[in-house]
Amino acid sequence: MDPKDKNLNTEPLAADLDVGTAADVEEIMKKYDKESNTRIWEGKWGLFVKVLGIAFSVYCIISTLTGKPTLTEQKLNIFIGLILIMGYLHYPIKKGVTRANYIPWYDWIIMIVGVTPFFYFAANAKSIIKLATRVTQDNKMVILAIIGVLALMELCRRSVGVPILCVLGVLLVYTFVNVRFQKVIYDLFYTTSGVMGTPVNTCQKYIVVFIIFGAFLERTGISNFFINLANCIAGSSAGGPAKVAVISSALCGMVSGSSVGNTVTTGSVTIPMMKRTGYKGEFAGAVEAAASTGGQIMPPIMGAAAFLMSEYMGIPYREVALKAILPAVLYFTGIYIAVHLEAKKLGLKGIPREELPKLSKLLPKVYLLLPLVVLVVLVSTQARTMQNSAAIAIGVTIVVGIINNVVNKAAGIDDPAEKFTVGKFFDALEGGGKSTVTVAVACAMAGLVAGCITTTGLASKLITAIVKISGGMPIIALFLTMICCIILGMGVPTTANFCIMASTCAPILMDKRIGIVPVAAYFFVFYFGIVADITPPVALAAYAGSAIAKAPPMKTAFNATRLAIAAFVVPYIFAFSPVMLFEFEQGTTMAVMIVESVLIVLTSLIGLFGIAAALNGFLYWPINPLFRILMVAGGLCMMIPDHISDVVGLVVVGGVVIFQRMGAKKNAAA
Repeated sequence: MDPKDKNLNTEPLAADLDVGTAADVEEIMKKYDKESNTRIWEGKWGLFVKVLGIAFSVYCIISTLTGKPTLTEQKLNIFIGLILIMGYLHYPIKKGVTRANYIPWYDWIIMIVGVTPFFYFAANAKSIIKLATRVTQDNKMVILAIIGVLALMELCRRSVGVPILCVLGVLLVYTFVNVRFQKVIYDLFYTTSGVMGTPVNTCQKYIVVFIIFGAFLERTGISNFFINLANCIAGSSAGGPAKVAVISSALCGMVSGSSVGNTVTTGSVTIPMMKRTGYKGEFAGAVEAAASTGGQIMPPIMGAAAFLMSEYMGIPYREVALKAILPAVLYFTGIYIAVHLEAKKLGLKGIPREELPKLSKLLPKVYLLLPLVVLVVLVSTQARTMQNSAAIAIGVTIVVGIINNVVNKAAGIDDPAEKFTVGKFFDALEGGGKSTVTVAVACAMAGLVAGCITTTGLASKLITAIVKISGGMPIIALFLTMICCIILGMGVPTTANFCIMASTCAPILMDKRIGIVPVAAYFFVFYFGIVADITPPVALAAYAGSAIAKAPPMKTAFNATRLAIAAFVVPYIFAFSPVMLFEFEQGTTMAVMIVESVLIVLTSLIGLFGIAAALNGFLYWPINPLFRILMVAGGLCMMIPDHISDVVGLVVVGGVVIFQRMGAKKNAAA
């Protein structure tokens, strides 16, 4: 569902509640989502830019499927050059530009001069590669490299944001101070260790086609299907709209790469519903923000980070998606428990059943899930490469969209949001290409960050410092790494987020003196990089939710952090017990694997329940401070991978629950 879609139908609720209308949604996106701050193109110029976007997407699909050009440096430089053209066509120098069909003269100059180094490199790739380090002896080549990097950084400022540039700026200064100038230029621009590093390579090879797939999928009306399905499942239960927000955001987040975009897309529907039910604005916005941020850790797509994780960890994509299942389930279950307890505390009811969609009418539309099913089956069975799987899934999506048109017409449904037209086909190609710009630019910046760290050997210095401060104690090293991840992840898109964490923080945990399993280390830093979107002070998803709910931003952010407590706890569980990520010792039998997996999930769920209840302060009736402390302690005990601590935690949490239950009955009888 497009966040700017006028069929979101928030106006009726907005008339009765202090919430944002559909018109406000676009302003919210522009304020908190850099990707929405774009130029206005109309008429023949609008058609020209649209055709360029379509052509760019078609080129990316053909290039990734054929592997041509075959020379990596040539292929990536063409890709980055096209990204710069698309980027400067769409993103103005500052917010609030409303003049249609206009690019100032200086942007034309920046665009033309900025793409020149990349297209020059692509045209002369073989000779430049043969020169190796001697290329930087030519001042012209040094100037070209500097211009190329600066053009990318400026586009990053416009389309992605300043936080990632701050990180990169500090690292660049450190690198130039400590390493010879020519070597830095060579490493960052003329090798595959900088701009053309793993992030951009993965983006061009895999991520682009999946972004385009997501654009097509959105235009089949699948977001509406997810929201209606969530309403059928949980809408009528206590505090139903909040539970709908959790479920729908988890489902929509599977194919989205933006926490803010998720928050605005589903939040424009669910936040007004939550406020109408009786939730406070800051809580309603927080629920949506926490759930939408969780969409970035929800397999199979995981905000496109799954493909980068596959490259960095050296394991197949299907294994990454599989390993992400249990932590994601625990994350959303934790939020679900928290909103249920809040509903009970406030005495909130659900949505009347007569106002909810009928499951009997929704189930026949289960065919809308077919593209996702086909994608997962093809990738998990390795029947096709990831690129081919996504391309086939795009074809299936188009067929499903046509089938949906026929079904809706037969049923007398005329909903523009669910009608897949020729116009939407081209819109999907254009939208996919446009969305690629921010991801590719962020990946380029992440490549530069990784290049600075590699060139300077900074990673080993960070490892030494953390190990020294922690005294070799894993729990302290994990905590310090968590703080680093949250700081570095503030305002950074999902894909770039993981690249930065994988380069700077993951090696710390994988050091033999700390001893965290590599897969667990990568997942740990990824989780804490993502929760930066709901962690004050730079909690962009929470601020977007607060804007829709018309609630205080910081209150919303702190509520979101409280609701997403699972995201702060679960990574510690799989760091100490990789069983949660299906990491077992060699020779472990299938029966033992199943038992261990079930046990880790059950103990974690009980632990999350205890912590959520303690933070909420309500179970069957208000929990006194002493019991809240006991619940937190018991919950944490359940999460320590040790049978004795599990028993202690179960006794404590179970004891408080029983005491609460007895007290509630006695209170009711009185």
